[in-house]
Amino acid sequence: MLALSATLKSRLFIAAGSISLGIGIVGIVVPLLPTTPFLLLAAYCYSRGSRRLHNRLLSNKLIGSYLRNYLEGKAMSLKAKIWSIGILWVVIGCTAAFVTDSLIIRIVLLAVGSGVTVHVALLRVVVPSKPVPVPKPIPRGE
Repeated sequence: MLALSATLKSRLFIAAGSISLGIGIVGIVVPLLPTTPFLLLAAYCYSRGSRRLHNRLLSNKLIGSYLRNYLEGKAMSLKAKIWSIGILWVVIGCTAAFVTDSLIIRIVLLAVGSGVTVHVALLRVVVPSKPVPVPKPIPRGE
């Protein structure tokens, strides 16, 4: 069996991570294309191929906190849950109403939407940490 060099393995993981990231980003706007699995795959591939790209992905201001929360404990903020489920059903409803006339497709859309809704609803809720207020010093009598 042919052994791959470390450099080649690293490059393959980076390529796979970049492809997964691209599909995940497209999945943000394309109905029923899952986003999270592709972003998680990208994070895994980058962790194996490039620590720098992995860190950049997890520190990204748009998806970094979402990924970190999910990776650290399969959790989402309540706001993200509400938005995810809301957008999911708007897209599924529009697709069922305006794109297809097939009863089978509508049933599949309903089943997929229901499954995703249950999955998202069962995720733990991350409570955003609030800064601790610093007490004001007590003024001394003059």
